[in-house]
Amino acid sequence: MQALAQDNGDFRTGFVHTPGALRQHPALVLNADYRPLSYYPLSLWPWQEAVKAVWLERVEIVAHYDAVVHSPTMEFRLPSVVVLKEYVKPRSQVAFTRFNLFLRDEFTCQYCGAKGDLTFDHVVPRARGGITSWENVVAACSPCNLKKGSKSLREAGFTLRRRPRRPAAEELRNIGRKFPPNMLHESWLDFLYWDAELEA
Repeated sequence: MQALAQDNGDFRTGFVHTPGALRQHPALVLNADYRPLSYYPLSLWPWQEAVKAVWLERVEIVAHYDAVVHSPTMEFRLPSVVVLKEYVKPRSQVAFTRFNLFLRDEFTCQYCGAKGDLTFDHVVPRARGGITSWENVVAACSPCNLKKGSKSLREAGFTLRRRPRRPAAEELRNIGRKFPPNMLHESWLDFLYWDAELEA
C-alpha cells in the first residue's frame, strides 16, 4: 500500500488517465453493521474515493465491478460495495431542512397528492401567527400553494393528507428506502433490502 503512494505521490493521480466510463462506477457505502449509511440519498462514493478508503484501510471491499483501473505498477478491480471498519452512529435528531421535509411527505403535495414542482406551505399562515416548524409546514405543489395563500385550511377548502409532525430519524431512513436511485447495481440489492421483512 505504501509502495503505490510512493510511486505516484498522491495515489489518486495514478488513476486519472482512465476511461470516462469509470466515473459511472460508484461504490455503495455500508456502515459496520452492513446497512447503508443512508437510503435517500443513497450512500454512494465515487470510485476514486472508494479506492482511496481501501488503501487507507478504512473500509473492506464486499463486492466488485468487472471494471479495473491501472496505476504504473498494478491493476485494481473497482469496488462496488464497501463496508466501514468502524461503526458510525446514525444521527438521532433529524435536521429541519427542505429536503427532509419533502422526504417526510414522500415528495407528495399534502393537499392534492400531486408529485413534482413542490414547494412548502405553512398550514397556519405566518400572517396569522403560524411558525416555521415540523408541525406547521408541509410539502405543497405550486398550484395548491398559490390557491391557499394566507387562507386557513377551511377557507381554502383544503384538507391535509397527513397531520405534519416531527419525524424520527429511523422513520426517515425507512421512507428513503422507497426511493431507489436511478442506477442500482445488482451487487447492491442484498444490502439495500436485506433487513426488509420477508413475505410469507
